[in-house]
Amino acid sequence: MFQKKTIRDIDVSQKKVLVRVDFNVPIKEGKIKDDTRIRAALPTIEYLLEHKAAVILCSHLGRPKDAPEEQYSLRPVAAYLGQIMGKDVQFADDCIGKEAVDKAAALKSGDVLVLENTRFYAGESKNDAGMAKKLASLADIFVNDAFGSAHRAHSSTAGVADYLPAVAGLLLEKEIQYLGQAVAEPARPFIAILGGAKISDKIGVIQNLLSKADAILIGGGMANTFLKAQGFDMADSLVEEESVALAKDLMAQGGAKIKLPVDMVLADQFDASAQKKTIPAGNVPAGWRMLDIGPETVKNFSGFLKDAKTVVWNGPMGVFEFPEFAKGTFGVAKAVADSSAVSIIGGGESVAAVNQSGLADKITHISTGGGASLEMLEGKVLPGVAVLQDK
Repeated sequence: MFQKKTIRDIDVSQKKVLVRVDFNVPIKEGKIKDDTRIRAALPTIEYLLEHKAAVILCSHLGRPKDAPEEQYSLRPVAAYLGQIMGKDVQFADDCIGKEAVDKAAALKSGDVLVLENTRFYAGESKNDAGMAKKLASLADIFVNDAFGSAHRAHSSTAGVADYLPAVAGLLLEKEIQYLGQAVAEPARPFIAILGGAKISDKIGVIQNLLSKADAILIGGGMANTFLKAQGFDMADSLVEEESVALAKDLMAQGGAKIKLPVDMVLADQFDASAQKKTIPAGNVPAGWRMLDIGPETVKNFSGFLKDAKTVVWNGPMGVFEFPEFAKGTFGVAKAVADSSAVSIIGGGESVAAVNQSGLADKITHISTGGGASLEMLEGKVLPGVAVLQDK
């Protein structure tokens, strides 16, 4: 299925290998709050070290304004990586400046160097050729292992491949295999679960999945907009007014494939301690808003998931950050975990919800990419994958 060369297809011994990783992790007061993405990069880093390469890691972090900002420094990430690998990890306080060049030049087989945030330069997001060339000059081979950034054509994800032999890392390969397979040749029944706030973020996904999935289960804020399109008064619920007509069109195209909530959990304010009540799907009383799918909907959705062979999930079913409105998301997570389907979860919030539910180890594949996994589900080719060498 995966048609690109990976690190297994090339000789890396005694070579300097520039690896684009996704170390865009949450950091608070210099402490890593979630190390999922760092740990996901370890198999590639360890493979390269075992095969006698010197490893240079580059990544972005956050959204600095095209200049160095201390809060977005990768220094704490380099220190943390050294801790979990139990080895000395060097850090360069630049990604293309003199220190990066000097430290990269001095690397020996088995060494690891982390470069400073690529987004400290305006050239990164513009896919500037000059910046890409400077990054490429540090190494002999380029490896893209940053699935979370593969949907962006940036200097460090795509541009570098113009100047170095470019192959995929093990994480990128795994992500594309699972998500690509799910869309191209799913075992059936194939059930898609879509949640989160907005339809507009997922129009392409819904349209692509309508022709491929056997059913699309819709929850979260998106469901409000579909219910409004059915003519219900959603009162104070989050509704994407400009997408109501679109929701109508999608329901007309999808017919019985689109499954909406049959009951809903309402709150009298957007607050963890709000009063709540559960009503059948329909008109929401004035002053109330829908914050979760109800128990009958969980039962209904679980019925579709019981016999599923492939499940793709992107977006929570409600405001799961509030414990009283997390039951829908956790109930669906349990149904996915209990099914024998190949289950793939993508998007930061759905991943956070599954981790919180304690069911992550029962999911086949948890994707590290939000936007990238959505674009894969739309059937798009990702720029950071397109530039890699074909097998």
